[in-house]
Order: sequence, then structure tokens, then C-alpha cells
Amino acid sequence: MTSLPTDNCKLTTVHNMAKTTHNSPLALAYAQALLDLAQEQNQAEPIGGELAQIREIVEQNKTFALFLADPAIGDIEHGEMLKRIFEGKINPLLMKFLGIVAQKGRLKSLVQISQAYDDLLDELLGKIEVDVTVAQRLTDAQLEEVRQKVSTALKKNAVVYQYVDERIIGGLVLRVQDRLIDGSVKAQLDIMRRQLLTAKTK
Repeated sequence: MTSLPTDNCKLTTVHNMAKTTHNSPLALAYAQALLDLAQEQNQAEPIGGELAQIREIVEQNKTFALFLADPAIGDIEHGEMLKRIFEGKINPLLMKFLGIVAQKGRLKSLVQISQAYDDLLDELLGKIEVDVTVAQRLTDAQLEEVRQKVSTALKKNAVVYQYVDERIIGGLVLRVQDRLIDGSVKAQLDIMRRQLLTAKTK
């Protein structure tokens, strides 16, 4: 069985798996430990879904978030409150995990741990999130065509999120992790304008 991490554990394998750089080493360590245990029970995706729901509760309820982050409240009290709220409603493994996170005094990092878990799970499943910005909203069929083309190009299962920005005029802008691929008409016009200005100064 995979054991849960200590604060001083080495994170080499975690860094190799997680391509995003926004997660803290501590959050990645806890997320990786939970994912390993969830995989052993074939529950990686369901537990990820439950953890995401808990994250949403924390993000939407400021009082609850402040309670979890309050260092003046003891770890035992934190753990008992989590039991009252979630026991019997979530996977027992996740319930046990929350208890250990509480014992370690790391509940203030729960949102970051959940985000890191999502990233690690996507990496495991070969998924990659892609933001697509267009001038006019695409139909479902058009968006699926974009998704398939991006998936083929990246050799991953693209999860596409659509955004509308009329300022780009036409074409589309793709953001893949930290990479920006600007194929908009506005970008092309800007390039032409710079080329014309450069030509005039010669």
C-alpha cells in the first residue's frame, strides 16, 4: 500500500508527472499520495470528483474556508467537524485522507491539493485542458472538430473550454497550459501593420 507523505518527502516523481508549475510541492505530494491509493482501489476518477466538490464548498463558503485555515482551532476539532459534515457521504478513503490532512495541520492547503489532484489525474488519463477563444460562439459540431484536431496535434485527449471575444475579429486563439497559439485575424492584421511600419522606416 502507498503511504501518505510527510512534509519532508522527496517529490521527484511528482514533478515528473505534473507538467503544470502552479502547484506547490506540498500540494503535489499529498495529491500524488491520494491518487496512488485511489488507483489501487480503482477509484481515481470518483474520488477526484468528490474532492473537487469539497473544493467547491470551501471556495464558495468563506466561513468554512476560514475555519479550516484557522491555526487557533486544534487539529482534533478540525477533524471532528469534517467527520460531522462528510462521513458517510464520501468515499471512506477520501474521508481518511481528510483526517490525516487535518492531523498534519494542512487543511488550509486543501484547495491546492484538490487542484493538484486534478492535474495529476488529467496527466494519468492523457487529458490536457485547452482554452479556445473565438470571435463568435462555435456550434457543438465545430467545437468538437477543433477538439479532435487539437487532440491529434498534441497526441492527447483535449478537454476544450470555449471563450468568446469579438475583438479577435475571426480565427481562434488557443491556450495550452502556458503556451499561447494566436491564429486570430487580429493577430494577423497586427503582424501586417508592424511589417508595413518597418518597411516605411527603411
